[in-house]
Amino acid sequence: MKKIALIPARYAATRFPGKLMAPLAGKTVIWRTYEAVRGTGVFDEVMVVTDSDVIYDEIIRNGGRAVMSKREHESGSDRIAEAVETMEDVEIVVNVQGDTPFTQKEPLEKLMQVFEGEEGRKVQVASLMQELTDWNDIEDPNFVKVAVDKKFNALFFSRSVIPYPRDTSSGSSYYEHIGIYAFRREALLEFTRTPVSMLESTEKIECLRYLENGIPIKMVVTEYMGVEIDTPEDLDRASKLLENN
Repeated sequence: MKKIALIPARYAATRFPGKLMAPLAGKTVIWRTYEAVRGTGVFDEVMVVTDSDVIYDEIIRNGGRAVMSKREHESGSDRIAEAVETMEDVEIVVNVQGDTPFTQKEPLEKLMQVFEGEEGRKVQVASLMQELTDWNDIEDPNFVKVAVDKKFNALFFSRSVIPYPRDTSSGSSYYEHIGIYAFRREALLEFTRTPVSMLESTEKIECLRYLENGIPIKMVVTEYMGVEIDTPEDLDRASKLLENN
């Protein structure tokens, strides 16, 4: 079962333009992410897929692998699907966001395990989540929340608080969706042939396209994943985290 990790990397991020090239403890965010993913040893191949000459040159100059993609993709999954179309020997594709420099081995191994065995053959898409305990994070729309069923299939993703705590004594847990997806190759390619859905467009959460089209997403609980770089404040937090380690 050939497994590859692809890192979609767009320079013109809406909330924090150029964030992937921002300096983070002596290296750029995108190179730290690439190093972290490659360093796990989980994948047969790791590659950055970008529409930016600047990002492409950064990866190649440092000895990594990168390919150029079209500029008009709607999502990161659409971007990596372009690269996967010619990779017919690949079975599992993992989409690792370019702003996740703290990516670790154990969560990725757990993600790969859901595709194994009799039950694993039924899984087409899987992703990671971690429990949120700080109410400020739960209310923050930059933290995408996910509600799951008893088998840990995603019920819904939202920037709003889900579930809403109408009954505060229910003991409900809150989970943050971690922006790492794993797909069977054909499921990823089918995703790109499906139009952007209404909920996806409203929330700006691409995995809602799967749910709106009846495709389950298996969620895997993991521990603290570090900091995703969505804002300049996140970059400061990430810098301090690296300084303390």
